Amino acid sequence: MTQTSADDVDEWIENRTFDQLKAGDSACLTRTLTARDIQLFAAVSGDVNPAHLDADYARSDMFRKVIAHGMWGAGLISAVLGTELPGPGTIYLGQSLRFIRPVGIGDTITASVTVSQKHDDKHVVVLDCHCTNQTGEDVITGEATVIAPSESVRRPRMALPEIRLSDHGHYKRLIAAAASGTPVPTAIVHPASPSAITAAVEAAQAGFIAPILVGPEERIRAAAIEAGEDISAFRLVPTAHSHAAAAAAVALVHAGEAQALMKGSLHTDELMGAVVAREGGLRTERRVSHAYLMDVPGHAEPLIITDAAINIAPDLPAKADIVRNAIDLAHVIGIEAPRVAILCAVETVNPVMPATLDAAALCKMAERGQIAGGVLDGPLAFDNAISEAAAREKGIVSPVAGKAQVLVVPDLEAGNMLAKQLTFLGGADAAGVVLGARVPIILTSRADSLRTRLASCALAALMARAQTKAAPGLPGAAPLG
Repeated sequence: MTQTSADDVDEWIENRTFDQLKAGDSACLTRTLTARDIQLFAAVSGDVNPAHLDADYARSDMFRKVIAHGMWGAGLISAVLGTELPGPGTIYLGQSLRFIRPVGIGDTITASVTVSQKHDDKHVVVLDCHCTNQTGEDVITGEATVIAPSESVRRPRMALPEIRLSDHGHYKRLIAAAASGTPVPTAIVHPASPSAITAAVEAAQAGFIAPILVGPEERIRAAAIEAGEDISAFRLVPTAHSHAAAAAAVALVHAGEAQALMKGSLHTDELMGAVVAREGGLRTERRVSHAYLMDVPGHAEPLIITDAAINIAPDLPAKADIVRNAIDLAHVIGIEAPRVAILCAVETVNPVMPATLDAAALCKMAERGQIAGGVLDGPLAFDNAISEAAAREKGIVSPVAGKAQVLVVPDLEAGNMLAKQLTFLGGADAAGVVLGARVPIILTSRADSLRTRLASCALAALMARAQTKAAPGLPGAAPLG
C-alpha cells in the first residue's frame, strides 16, 4: 500500500496505468480536519448549513458539535484517485458513498482506495473506498468507478495557492456589542447626499444610533428620496448651509440632546472647526485624535491604529494624548491592558530621527505613570510590532513586540497610508472614530464602504455609552443604557 500525508508529499505525481494495476493494489492519504478546512469547503461549495459553521446551533444539533460537510471526506477519496491510484489521467465515472459517522474538528481521517475489479473494455476499474478516523472506525464507505489512464504520467506536484480567510469575527462582535444597548442620539451633520442618508438609516435600523438630521431641509429630503430611504421617523433640524449645520450639531450636544456626532456630506474641516472652537466647541482636557479599529484577515486580534485623520504632525504632548485616547478605546472594546507599540521606521533610538526620541519618551512617561492603563514599547518597526517571528529575528524581548494591539504612528500620513493599505490591499474591516472631544465623532470619508460607516457608528455608540475621558460627555450628563 502507498501512503501519503496531505501535508508532507513528494515533489512529483506519478500514475499507474491500467496495465500496471492489479486487484488488491491500494493507496491512501491522511488529513486532520480543521475549522479552516470547513470554512474553505463552505466558501467553495456555498453550503452554509449551520451544522458546519455555527457552533451555537451545532451544540443543539444531534451531534452536539460542529461537523465536516460529508463531501469533505469524499473529496479526500477523489484526491487519492486523482493523485495516487490510478493517478493523473484518471476519469471519474461514478461514486457511491455511505456516511457512517460524523467527522469533527481535530479528527484525523485516512482515505484509502483499493482495486477490486478491472474491465478490459474501455479500461474501467472499480475501487473500494474507505475513510477511517484516528480510532480506525469507518466514517465513509463506498465504491468508485473510473477509467484508468493508458499512458504513464509523471508531473511536478503543483504548489497550492496561499488562501487567507476572514470570517469578520471581530467586526461581528463589535456589531453585536453595539446592538445590545440603547440607541445613542446622534447629530448627523449635513446629510445632504444619498450615502450619508443611507448610513444614518442603516445605523438606526441596527440599533446603534437615534439620528437627528441637521442641515438644509430641502437637500436632506431630496437626498433621502434619491437614496430610497424613509426619514419620516427622524428629527430634522433645518439650517441654511453646512457651516451652520456643524454649529447647530455642536449646540445639540451642549443642550444634552445629542451624545455623538456623525459627519455627513460636508468637509471634515468644517465639522472639526466647530468641534475645536475655543468658544462653544467640544474641547476637553485631552487632545482630539482619530483612531481606526481594524479587523485584519489572518490576524488574531483587532488592531487600533492612531492617528490617521486629525493630527498631521503631532508633538510629544499630542502623542501622549493620542495614546491615552487609544487606551481608553481599547478598554471600551474589552482589552484590559492594551499592548501599545509606538511605531517608527526602526526599532532603535536614533537622535536624527525625532520619532524614535518621542517613542522613548512616551515609554518613560508610561513607566512614571503619566500614561496609564496600557503597556507601551517603542520605537518599534511595523514588522516587529505585529510579528513575533520578526521580533525574535531582531532579538527584541518585550511584552509588546510581536503582540501589539495598538499601533501609534509618527504622523498622519503614515497612519492614513497604513490604514488604507490594510483596508484596500489586506481586505480589513475598519471602524473610525474621533476621540478626545465631549462626544465621540463618526468621521468617515466618501470612499468608505457602508460596512465601514456602520462599524464606525457601532464603535461610537460603545464609546458614548461608556463616557471615558476620551469621550467624557458633558458635566451632569447621565450615561446611556
